[in-house]
Amino acid sequence: MCRWMAYFGDPVLAADLLFRPDHSVIDQSLNSRLGATTTNGDGFGLGWYGAGPEPAVYKSTHPAWSDPNLRELAQQVRTHLLFAHVRASTGTAVQRSNCHPFRHGRWLWMHNGQIAEFPTLKRDLVLAVDPGLYPSIEGSTDSEVLFFLALTFGLEDDPFEAVARAVGLVEDVARAHGVENAVQMTVATANGDCLWGFRYSTEGRSRSLYYSQDVAQLRRLHPDVAVLKGLGPETRLIVSEPLLNLPGAWTGVPEGSAGIVRPGTDEIRPFVPIPAG
Repeated sequence: MCRWMAYFGDPVLAADLLFRPDHSVIDQSLNSRLGATTTNGDGFGLGWYGAGPEPAVYKSTHPAWSDPNLRELAQQVRTHLLFAHVRASTGTAVQRSNCHPFRHGRWLWMHNGQIAEFPTLKRDLVLAVDPGLYPSIEGSTDSEVLFFLALTFGLEDDPFEAVARAVGLVEDVARAHGVENAVQMTVATANGDCLWGFRYSTEGRSRSLYYSQDVAQLRRLHPDVAVLKGLGPETRLIVSEPLLNLPGAWTGVPEGSAGIVRPGTDEIRPFVPIPAG
């Protein structure tokens, strides 16, 4: 399993998110408190939106805690939307193409969890990917296949429905193969303008996921916390584990839920897979 963080708000220095918090994603790569594994050292990745039309990514198979290039890069990258992911492989190879986040056009995607018995289901799932999208699959993970299934089902038009249809297909294929509890996932995806998050598992016992509360409220609760003073009113984080121990700062994403973070009003709603039939 893995740990991840997604930031949306006023442009900030990546280093302030990756290294400054007491329990940052970098710390979680060594000392996860809520994950299925304590250490997440099978590679890492960043994805961010900057001056170009598409997001940039930086990935490495090294552990996040020991990559000096990551610290150098983070001191220079300033962005309004950042993905960070530290990986613990569930069976696929430790290679750059298997590190998150995955990118296609303007879209980023990262995942914590797994598709149960993926080698058994892989052929049927890959064959369901749009033929025009298939050549863009670079790695061998279930996470990337789930991304391309969501793209196949219209991620660019309606992420809520597209992910629901992708998960519904996985569960249908799993039932046909006699595989139980097929999907375990927390997912983040973004297009540069909005950020979507999902928490779902077939068995109803999903991995941890939290979102940050309104910044103005947090400043009132914690007026002496310096890091809060530099955050804009639109700031939101979605994280596998809280980055700071601030009472009232974090709310758990409900089981079986999906949400959108965007300028103005955010939204959270129930997430229900849509069967393929």
